Amino acid sequence: MSILKKTLSHVGGCCRSSAQSVRTSSASSSGLFSGDKGLILRSQSTDVYQNLALEDWIDSNVDLQQRSILLLWRNRPAVVIGRHQNPWAECNLSFMRRAGIPLARRRSGGGTVFHDLGNLNLTFFTSKKAYDRQRNLRVITEALQRIRPELDVWATDRFDILLNRHFKISGSASRLGRKSSYHHCTLLYSADRSALTAVLRPSCPGIHSNATPSVPSPVTNLLEHAPTLQLDELLNSVIAKTFNFKAESTLVDPDDESAFPGLGQAAAELRSWEWIFGKTPKFRIQATLKLVDHRAFSHSSGQLQMTIKNGVIESCELDVPADWLPRRLCSEVSSVLVGERFCRHRAAASVATMLRCENSDLQDRLANLCDALVAAMG
Repeated sequence: MSILKKTLSHVGGCCRSSAQSVRTSSASSSGLFSGDKGLILRSQSTDVYQNLALEDWIDSNVDLQQRSILLLWRNRPAVVIGRHQNPWAECNLSFMRRAGIPLARRRSGGGTVFHDLGNLNLTFFTSKKAYDRQRNLRVITEALQRIRPELDVWATDRFDILLNRHFKISGSASRLGRKSSYHHCTLLYSADRSALTAVLRPSCPGIHSNATPSVPSPVTNLLEHAPTLQLDELLNSVIAKTFNFKAESTLVDPDDESAFPGLGQAAAELRSWEWIFGKTPKFRIQATLKLVDHRAFSHSSGQLQMTIKNGVIESCELDVPADWLPRRLCSEVSSVLVGERFCRHRAAASVATMLRCENSDLQDRLANLCDALVAAMG
């Protein structure tokens, strides 16, 4: 059995073994968030949108001047980009579509990460005054050293955690509000590194943008270096270091609208195209199109330049040899794409409407141009 499958086999039980008392969320969140002791929340959901919405709900609805909160959560396979990132430059969207891996955009900054059930997410909520990312990372490194002193783990100035001074096992990002803050980080326990490698690569070459780029790093899993490490053992050590056992531990269900009113609507917004793709900073794409006419055994190439704003094609210039496709058609293809979403399916549908209006030779070349455009759009 693979490491990942072993991890998944005990996923249901790992959240129930703890040094703290564990209870489920009540019908109302008012009692849950009252008091001044530290609070540990463990999400029962593995839906990336629900868990991101839960973060935002806590940040917006809980008085973090009175108490600090640690949220522990995991997701089924998903890719999460930072608020100011370009998904086409960060991840392999076509692979994700085939594999059924969703894409999410969080409200914090930072780089792109791959989540699955072998990846533990930790969110530290505090007042803005108490915000301290290095302190939070020390919680994790000291928790690891407490139970596996042989592991060489340390936090960098970039707020990552490295193993053996080389392999990244945790990255982090944060969001600062007027009075509150949260800092969330990943911790690679037994993630599927082959899937991680497959999804964290660009969909479209030739993108020019001011969006925040991710910084690639070699990664590893804790379980590969400490094979006997149990996830519940790791969780308990993190909790102990966070609140010195002086905290309540609670299982919460983000799908419970009575406990978290409005969270479902917030999760729906995070799922929307307008948020995931429409919030992408303006960018340009330049690409060479490979043109092939299989009927005439003819090959050529063209140039594509597009400007995309809010995920919508703002301008499009196609430069295709006139002896391969008439200038008129080239101009019409450019015009029909402007105003459409930067989406391979939308582009294909728009060009397809033109195919019926042309003779068979031009239909083949238009179809090939459509294929080249779709390939350039990832």
